[in-house]
Amino acid sequence: MCEYPNPLATGAQAEWTLTCLKKEIALPSRAGVGGLDFNAYEVMEPRRPGATPAAARNGARVKHNNVPPEGVYLPNNNRLAPHMRSPDYVQMSTAAAITLGVMPGKMHRCSCTRCLNLLLTYPEGCRANCAYCGLARHREADRDYADRNFIRVDWPAVPMDEVVEIVAGQGEATPFHRMCISMITHPRSDEDTVTVLRKWTRRVDPATVPVSILSNPTTMSRADVQQLRDLGADIFTVALDAATPGLFDRTRGKGVASPHSWAKYWEILEDARDIFGREKFGAHIIVGMGETEHDVLTLVQQLVDMGGHSHMFCFFPERGSLMDHLPATPRDQWRRVQLARYLIDYRDVRVAHMRFDDMGRVADFGIPKVELDKIIDEGVAFRTSGCPGKVREDISACDRPYGDSPPSNIASYPFQPAAVDIRKIRHQLGLEEPGEAYVEGEELEV
Repeated sequence: MCEYPNPLATGAQAEWTLTCLKKEIALPSRAGVGGLDFNAYEVMEPRRPGATPAAARNGARVKHNNVPPEGVYLPNNNRLAPHMRSPDYVQMSTAAAITLGVMPGKMHRCSCTRCLNLLLTYPEGCRANCAYCGLARHREADRDYADRNFIRVDWPAVPMDEVVEIVAGQGEATPFHRMCISMITHPRSDEDTVTVLRKWTRRVDPATVPVSILSNPTTMSRADVQQLRDLGADIFTVALDAATPGLFDRTRGKGVASPHSWAKYWEILEDARDIFGREKFGAHIIVGMGETEHDVLTLVQQLVDMGGHSHMFCFFPERGSLMDHLPATPRDQWRRVQLARYLIDYRDVRVAHMRFDDMGRVADFGIPKVELDKIIDEGVAFRTSGCPGKVREDISACDRPYGDSPPSNIASYPFQPAAVDIRKIRHQLGLEEPGEAYVEGEELEV
């Protein structure tokens, strides 16, 4: 087994080679590369993006053939995608499309989703190149934008007017607790977000279905943030995703020929704090891209101290991304961070109350065991985190079913965990109760 030095050290002490990490050894079922129970920085190196042929750049195939759209478009890589553009068209997750009733299907152990997430769409696609994202620019040669997977699922494209018509017709009976407009990096993204928001609020009362904005800070100004608030948006979020400036640059900035910068993202996040106010802004964070648990929880604490919340995702190697060859976040790491984040966000525990080992892992959650056991058994800490719905503040409307894991090994629970799920969670945390041993695979039979 390779010895792992303190990752917070610098210089020669922090050297740990990829060769050592990838030694073939017998691994525990929960372990990551090299027998670790976390994804180390040295492991999580994205591939370098390759050059895109000129004939495939900026949606050239779709624009040249100019196939007109005909209603709902279901992603299909065996045909040329129609020429669809926001604000006339938006994409939505498979779960949202099923819930809306524009495509058939069902989700394992849950009734799809309570958040209607609308993604802006253009033939040119997103002009950023984030290493972990299926929508990234480097995929131009391989898939048209409307056919690319994102957080593990396909995103059907639907006329915006049809979306509004369906939800407005449902009135108070709508299954959606929230709508979210997800911006992308595109020259028209700011203007079209305003148009989509106006189309929505003209027909759907934000008091019935509140609106969140998942922003694109790279193209935005403070005035843009203010305008979205003035038009009725309720919550504003920034997808920091990476927990540190170095990881941000490696995965979404210069390291992958992408335009984003940590400084600009924080500028817009601080504008959102000022304009939207306490409890009405937040940041997305992906766990397991090479940060330490101390890194990510320090960021969580910073957001809480600002008056905001963290919305947390478990890293999963997205098919077609520059990180699709890398390991998903080990469940040990994920559960520790998931639980600690919940305590900081909703139970007034501070990161300073917690104790971390010399690898930056949570060694003590900072509260008495009896209290910790009660929170674990309640299960809410392990549900998907995101903008709140209509149940309670710590239960997200944006439940993203299986967006960061397969149903066979759930990371973020899109439903209330049952007793068998809690046993599995305790097993992953290494906190099993006497006589409550988890049997591998038993939750799939529930």
